[in-house]
Amino acid sequence: MLARRSVVRTLRQPASAIGPLVFPLFLLAVNSGGLKSETHLPGFPTQTVISFLLAVPFIQGALFATMNTGADLARDIQTGFLNRLSLTPLRGSALLAGQLGGALTLGFLQALVYLCVGLAAGSGFKAGVPGVLVLFVFSSCVTFAFASFGIFFALRTGSGEAVQGLFPLFFIFLFLSSMAIPRNLMEHTWFRWVATANPVSYMLECVRSLIITGWDGEALALGFGIAGAIAVGGLALSALALRQRMARS
Repeated sequence: MLARRSVVRTLRQPASAIGPLVFPLFLLAVNSGGLKSETHLPGFPTQTVISFLLAVPFIQGALFATMNTGADLARDIQTGFLNRLSLTPLRGSALLAGQLGGALTLGFLQALVYLCVGLAAGSGFKAGVPGVLVLFVFSSCVTFAFASFGIFFALRTGSGEAVQGLFPLFFIFLFLSSMAIPRNLMEHTWFRWVATANPVSYMLECVRSLIITGWDGEALALGFGIAGAIAVGGLALSALALRQRMARS
């Protein structure tokens, strides 16, 4: 019931759905026009810049899930809905899982739209139909991972404004990654080190492996492994924060 409520609430708020769908596509269009010439660099993995940049909306859209999920839970805290739930036999794990329902639904719709736009713009997809299924699974994993941290911040702060204020911090990780150029082509050593240490780079490269390479076991393992580690960490922190929040209530 909580998952259904989360999905319905997400679909009934067009502003929370349109932004995560449209803004990454605007950024994709701007980057595609500005970075078109980098396809002429020796060693660039593809001749079509849209194929390289298509991975960005999938990760950027998942960052929006952090804000939306956290803001919705913070609203439940402020209105007293969470306090009323604490009087029921509902388990904490069920509460956390239910809150993620809307984020996963929106994440699936985002992945579908981004894939269709990319293919319509001329991007290929080397992994074929099985790769599309893997891409949707990975997109759901990344959305789940980031949304779990949105729940944690909401439980810790109890403020939707505080959760929304964290978006620029997460956005920095996207720009300090291999978003615009492969790591092996970065001229500045310090930036290459930062991008290599940044887990977002490996998530982007996981998506790119399906679009450009076809099947890259190392890229897929790193991408799924990092997304899984973030999800486990986010859920553990959220469970701890939920117990503390319920104790205060």
